[in-house]
Formats: sequence, C-alpha cells, structure tokens
Amino acid sequence: MRALVICFALLAAGPTWATEAFVSDGDTLILDGKIFRLDGIEAPQTDQTCLDETRAVWRCGVEARDALKAHVGSRSVRCDDAGADAVYRKRRLAVCRVEGETSSLNQWLVREGWALVDTNWRFKADESDARYARKGLWKGCFVSPQLLRRYTKNVAKLLGAACPADDDWNVLSTLFPDYPTMPPGCSIKGKLAGRALVSGNRGIYHMESCRSYQRTNKPERWFCSEEEARADGFRKSYRC
Repeated sequence: MRALVICFALLAAGPTWATEAFVSDGDTLILDGKIFRLDGIEAPQTDQTCLDETRAVWRCGVEARDALKAHVGSRSVRCDDAGADAVYRKRRLAVCRVEGETSSLNQWLVREGWALVDTNWRFKADESDARYARKGLWKGCFVSPQLLRRYTKNVAKLLGAACPADDDWNVLSTLFPDYPTMPPGCSIKGKLAGRALVSGNRGIYHMESCRSYQRTNKPERWFCSEEEARADGFRKSYRC
C-alpha cells in the first residue's frame, strides 16, 4: 500500500502540460515561471546574425525564435527536466513537446534547420537531412551558436549553402562581431558583469527607462524582452 502511495505521489509530481509557454529564443522556453533550455541542441540567440542566400546580413536568431513560436502556437507544452544547465544554473535542461506530437521540440528544431546537434547525436540524421535540403539556417551561411557564445572565432567553421569555399576570415569577422547590433524592436542592453555573479546571474540588463541605459556603451547582448534577458541569466540594473 505504501509503495502504491509513493508511486501516485511521484506521478503527481511529474511534468504537466502548461497551457501558456513563452518562447524567449530559438531554444529556450518559460513554463509556469520555470526556464527550460532545450537539451542536446544549439539554436541561435535572438541577436545572432547570419548571411542569407545572397550573403546579405540576416537576423537568423530572430527568425529561429519566431519559427519556434509559430510551431508551438497556442498549444500546450510539456518539458521533461534533464538537470541544471551548465551555462546558467538557474535554468534547466529539458526535452519539451507540444500536445499532439510525438517528436520533441528539440528534434523539430534540428529537423527544420533552426538548430544544430550539440550532445544529442540521435538527431544527427535530422541535421544531415536539413543541411541537404537547405532548410532554416542551412540555406545561408552561419557559425555554430555555441562557438559564437564563447567567441572562439579561431576554431569556428563556416556552415551553410551560401558560404564561400574556404573559411573566409572576412565572413567569419562579419558573423563574429565584436559587439552585436541591435535587432529591430530589441532595445534592452546586456552586459556581462562579474558583480552579477553574487546574485547567481551572468550579467546585467539595462532598459531604456533605466538611468544607466545611455551610459551603457558597447553591449555584449541585446534582448527583446525582460523575460528573454532573465532567461539568459541577466538581472535588471539597480539603476532602473
């Protein structure tokens, strides 16, 4: 009897379907106040730029986020927790699904070309298919979101159908800007800051209404909403 009670308690404590999911970027969702990054994949952040088919600068990070938003729509989402994220430990890794689909959102993003395989090699065939079909990011030219986040330009490779034959340094420099430009409608400035670590964060964000906004030059990140900034491990400036 006791074992049966424990079993029901574990089932009750398991993941449930959330009726409202906020998509903060191409691989991060907020469900019932909990932040989940899709495990095993890497999608561009909203301020990452790529090149399109004509090698013009393309807001691929915004488009990846919007593609995920459109796919989720108003459907319920469930995320199975896979542990803490090594990049920002207040965020959880997860495999997430929308109601009515057997494939996870993790796999869908790779299959549609909006994310790369990071650690989940089960999706490698999906990545190869997306690359061959020139879906999503693969139609243009881009660099690994993970390498961009770490700013490891010296080991990065150009990816996509529109890239030059070799790893052209000028193209790499375009895709690895010293300071990203502001995406349209995404005016929140983000600065990495050691003092933010005290509160368990990675950086500080500054809104236009903040006294610190004009003095914050050369932001390392741009965010479209406070939810996105917090999901990426940034706290609000105390000068707001």
